[in-house]
Amino acid sequence: MDVGTALIAQSHRVDLSPTTAIVWALWLLVGFAGIFPGIVAYMVWLERKVAARFQDRIGPNRVGPFGLLQPIADAIKLIVKESIVPRPADGLVHLLAPVIVLASAFLTLAVVPFAVGLVPIDPPSGLVYLIAVSSLSPLGIFLAGWSSRNKYSLIGAMRAVAQLVSYEIPQVLATIPVVLWAGSLSLVSIFDHQAKFGWNAFTPPGLLAFAIFLIAGVAEVNRTPFDIPEAESEIIAGYHTEYSGMRFGLFFLAEYLGVFAISCVATVLFLGGGMPLPFSSFPVNLIDGSVGSYILADAILLAVFLAKVLLFIFAMFWVRATLPRMRIDRLMNFAWKYLVPLCVLNILFAAAWFEVVVRPGRIEAGRWAVGMIGVGLLTAAGVQLVFWANRKLAAAAPIDADWPAVGAARGG
Repeated sequence: MDVGTALIAQSHRVDLSPTTAIVWALWLLVGFAGIFPGIVAYMVWLERKVAARFQDRIGPNRVGPFGLLQPIADAIKLIVKESIVPRPADGLVHLLAPVIVLASAFLTLAVVPFAVGLVPIDPPSGLVYLIAVSSLSPLGIFLAGWSSRNKYSLIGAMRAVAQLVSYEIPQVLATIPVVLWAGSLSLVSIFDHQAKFGWNAFTPPGLLAFAIFLIAGVAEVNRTPFDIPEAESEIIAGYHTEYSGMRFGLFFLAEYLGVFAISCVATVLFLGGGMPLPFSSFPVNLIDGSVGSYILADAILLAVFLAKVLLFIFAMFWVRATLPRMRIDRLMNFAWKYLVPLCVLNILFAAAWFEVVVRPGRIEAGRWAVGMIGVGLLTAAGVQLVFWANRKLAAAAPIDADWPAVGAARGG
């Protein structure tokens, strides 16, 4: 294969016409500047309500009926609040840091197919694009801690970057089975593959990859129990200690937008996007070329897509209301000693599933049963092997070897 043939696979497929420019402008103005911030605002309201129910409280109920106008009041408060910048801080970098973090969260949504035709861009390497833009967030977080000229902010930023880089590896590795089965890095192609072969989460390697992706995703957006970078009891408030007003509001917006983006990506990669049934192309098969069929199919796809995303978001709120924060050394060990080996083994299991089920090009009941039983047993054995090996290593290690301060306090 010559160089020219290799470049064709990544050729620019977007028609840069005036119509395309108008569509992108509408996505930016209506979607990214209007709809998504509104979704984030009411995600905060929903989390406060859910947490209140878990803690036998009422939650926000003063501003508007059922407290529905509370997010608007909070937004106004952040906008009019004075933004105080420490005198020794680097002013430009201090301002640029939250903008980078927010831009990373916004850019993730640019390749998510919400329904048929409802995707801003569909590059051939959409998944690589997602990995690239999500990698901007650690840079912005580190700049926030460094530019504040506060030792607690810098410590929080360093812990955040260590966590994000560590959990980014299993998160990326968890997507390899999906790419292998679809034969493409495009999120639209991955969506189309699931319309033919069923949702990826309904396979043994896909279920394991789905669980790893969700765990790593929760860590990537600094949610409980992985909210070590914002451990108020240890390092005040982490990397955004010296931020106030709307600058802090940008970090706040980026975190919740990241929760929404991770939920959207997980829905597309593993749960068939907006398809309501796992082994059916409904409602995509309703499209016959007419405008009405597109509207009907997209209305169903978008409603189901948002319902799945809401389920993910509720699960994250539930976890925050019930689980305590992890210790920093255990958090890092979990990523490197458990998730990464599981991801490597899961790639082998995904290859076996591909050979048994996907390679024939269509779903066959016999092959599907063999794959579910054979590959399922292999996947379960792999999970058991990783946990058994780590238990053996932990038993062979000295007591409190992973936490020297505790051992020293006990005289170890």
